[in-house]
Amino acid sequence: MEKRQELYRGKAKTVYATDDPHRLIMHYRDDVSAFDGVKLAKLDLKGETNNKINAFVMGKLADAGVATHFLRVLNERESLVKAMKMLPIECVVRNVCAGSMAKRYGIEEGTRLREPIFEFFLKSDALHDPLCNDDHIRVLGWASAGEIAQMRALTHKVNAALAPLFAGAGIDLVDYKLEFGHPTADPAGPLVLGDEFTPDGCRLWDSRTGEKLDKDRFRRDLGQVIERYREVARRIGAPL
Repeated sequence: MEKRQELYRGKAKTVYATDDPHRLIMHYRDDVSAFDGVKLAKLDLKGETNNKINAFVMGKLADAGVATHFLRVLNERESLVKAMKMLPIECVVRNVCAGSMAKRYGIEEGTRLREPIFEFFLKSDALHDPLCNDDHIRVLGWASAGEIAQMRALTHKVNAALAPLFAGAGIDLVDYKLEFGHPTADPAGPLVLGDEFTPDGCRLWDSRTGEKLDKDRFRRDLGQVIERYREVARRIGAPL
């Protein structure tokens, strides 16, 4: 697989073309950001840690019947993935009230929910990822009714697979975001999970102590960010 030109540079990953138009290389950098890119830093080992956690989680999801864009790890910081046309929507599941939900509704952070709450957000840093509903998405043309149904069903399927995985490691899967799209090799086919699943995009709390093991350590200046990311990897069984 020949690595070619840079196609896209996000907050923490760079995507490269390959000699196959339907395959891309995802490179995990050591960059970390918060508050829509306002707070920035570099953390040693972050790129390779997230690459390995993501590969492990994507493998578990594939075993659970969730189709993903992940193909294989190439090296410490890079993985091969399917080229995708992504929908501009973030899907969020909340098992415990935290973060923006706690602020939005005036609910104490850490309140356990009777059942998972699903939310849609428009993916837009400029607009600070506003909350949206099915009608916004359908009427404004961000996704079809069928795609909306698929995103909701797939996100709940992910939750059913991952919540027990983390619980078995003594970790509460508080909330997380997912993004979906169509592989360019099958643009009319079913949706596939894209992007990543790492402590950058979810909240993970120690089940016994409530200690934060995710990017909130960076957002809230708690320190030991990578140490806790790597602890998560060890506890769920992801090889480092």
